[in-house]
Amino acid sequence: MCGIAAGRTAAHAPCEAGPPSLPPRARSSYRGRRHRPRAHRPAAGRETLRGSEAWARWKAGENVAHDEPDSWRRNVTEQVAQGKTFGRVRIVDRPFTEGQEFLLTRAPSNKATGDEVRYLWRADAVRLGLPDFDFWLIDSRTLLRFVFDEQHSTMGVIVSEDPAEVLAAYQARDAAWQSCAPRPA
Repeated sequence: MCGIAAGRTAAHAPCEAGPPSLPPRARSSYRGRRHRPRAHRPAAGRETLRGSEAWARWKAGENVAHDEPDSWRRNVTEQVAQGKTFGRVRIVDRPFTEGQEFLLTRAPSNKATGDEVRYLWRADAVRLGLPDFDFWLIDSRTLLRFVFDEQHSTMGVIVSEDPAEVLAAYQARDAAWQSCAPRPA
């Protein structure tokens, strides 16, 4: 499983040599299920577990980098033990938003599960022509594109198995992965 958390930005200018962008609306149907992934919330200042106990502890100055695994992290650990891979690229701003700082602090607990979190500056994402929406790729054939409301809460996902859409997402992921770093410098 891999993903890019791009956050809300203005439409990216097309990049001559970059990957093709995904269509603004996937052709597959929107599945209205509430899907609230917790560990891979978008890194661009959206709602980032602000109501969680970890957020409150972090705001109070506690170290939350190595908290006990939650259900997401336990699942990742189990899946990685079965030979599956998890990785994501988080698009981050200069300076970091408060939500990005929180996610950076918590990243070691993701890494401990086998979930590889890498980072790309937003300016580099724009230069690469990456899509300006969050998505996950699952099992080399399924694209999940997240849908958010005005308060940046996850409404659900658009699920697509269209080969062209999945390929475009993999090309965007590969372009991001080649340009990102394990920790923003």
